[in-house]
Amino acid sequence: MMHAQVPGVVIPDSQLTREMTQFIRDTESDLLFHHSIRVYCWGALTGSRTGLKFDPELLYAASMFHDIGLTARYQDSQLRFEVDGANAARDFLRGHGVSDSDIETVWNAVALHTTPGIPQFMRPEIALVQAGAGMDVAGRGYDQFSEVQREAVVAAYPREPNFAHGIIDAFYEGMKHRPTSTFGTFNDDVLAFKDPSFQRVDMCTIILASEWTRRSGCNVAGGCHHHVHNLSKP
Repeated sequence: MMHAQVPGVVIPDSQLTREMTQFIRDTESDLLFHHSIRVYCWGALTGSRTGLKFDPELLYAASMFHDIGLTARYQDSQLRFEVDGANAARDFLRGHGVSDSDIETVWNAVALHTTPGIPQFMRPEIALVQAGAGMDVAGRGYDQFSEVQREAVVAAYPREPNFAHGIIDAFYEGMKHRPTSTFGTFNDDVLAFKDPSFQRVDMCTIILASEWTRRSGCNVAGGCHHHVHNLSKP
């Protein structure tokens, strides 16, 4: 597949990236595939603007694989979809002789792309995948890109008119069979939006119902029966 030209963005063209592109193209829907390329573009533009020194091939690999865990091949998985994607990237790269250290970078970039507040303090490729995904899905950092940049990326890799609902549907289809995997992430927002019967897991309830709390005599209502020792007695 020949990539369209986006000013300021160099998409790596190697045997590895060509095979990777074809693999993802054959696996993902048009919506997810185009989204993945745009994630690379937003990430690369962010890196150039902020002066982050990144490896284009690793950034491209992580961008390509970041949402593969949402596809039908993982319909029986109970892992977080991000972990499925990270594992798929690891297996692909390992099969192409990529070093373990570079594989670790890509694995972390994919696994952490829906975890805000952490990737920006890690290696540039990890930070930029998260930034690129946030821009393309939620418009995070939208005004940090010029109108010319936004138009160029979308012209090269069109963002479908119904992309907002399309990506929500893709998330839902990829996670509805593993609802517990969304605990601790904002992915449970998708299940709650699409399925009125979905019950969120509340961390405070888990804490209050834990064995530690039960054995100490506390209850969910907030009361505790403490065993008070008289320290004045020997």
